[in-house]
Amino acid sequence: MQDSKAIVEALYKALAKGKTETRTVAKFLATDLEWWFHGPPKCQHMMRVLTGDSGHVGFKFEPRSITEVGDYCVIAEGWEGAQAYWVHVWTIKDGLLTQFREYFNTWLTVRDLKPLGWKESKSFTVWQSMPRDLFHRSLPSLLLAI
Repeated sequence: MQDSKAIVEALYKALAKGKTETRTVAKFLATDLEWWFHGPPKCQHMMRVLTGDSGHVGFKFEPRSITEVGDYCVIAEGWEGAQAYWVHVWTIKDGLLTQFREYFNTWLTVRDLKPLGWKESKSFTVWQSMPRDLFHRSLPSLLLAI
């Protein structure tokens, strides 16, 4: 059985080689992939790639980092100059990508919420955006609880 991070890395490697045809990409995806997007509608680049949209104009997804968070969640982050910063959060089940969250030009903090007792709970930051090229730029910020 492949680990979650290896599955996500294999998807990005296929995309980097230009293998975006539906049958190549489909082997990584569950048939009922749940998708969520935050950003301008014109920037839904990955969904165009995943659905085989022929109008897709060569946006490259070359992750600068890929981080496994737990056994089922993988976060990929990349930026293309000063105008495009993206974070992809993938959920993997039974070797397939079952959920995809895409954040475009959005700072993201991922926290693991675990109750420690009846009256108290504590959250742990497990991942945070690190867009080095965009450090001084103002972007909306979101918190993702897992």
